[in-house]
Amino acid sequence: MNPGQIEELIRAGLPGARVAVRSEDNVHFEAVVVSPEFEGKRPLQRHQMVYRALGERMGGEIHALQLTTLTPAEAGG
Repeated sequence: MNPGQIEELIRAGLPGARVAVRSEDNVHFEAVVVSPEFEGKRPLQRHQMVYRALGERMGGEIHALQLTTLTPAEAGG
């Protein structure tokens, strides 16, 4: 799995989200996800929303994912 595929999955699960994923080895990933759906949600809830979008790939094809989840206001627009 590559960063582009992960971005597509997250965007499909969180329509309207801005997503940037990077990885040096295609096993360990870092993602920044900005979505209005995160408004009023705690960090754990936000992460769970992203994990749901990725489904069973978490812990399988995606060994590790470091997440930064922000609302548009938190991201500065």
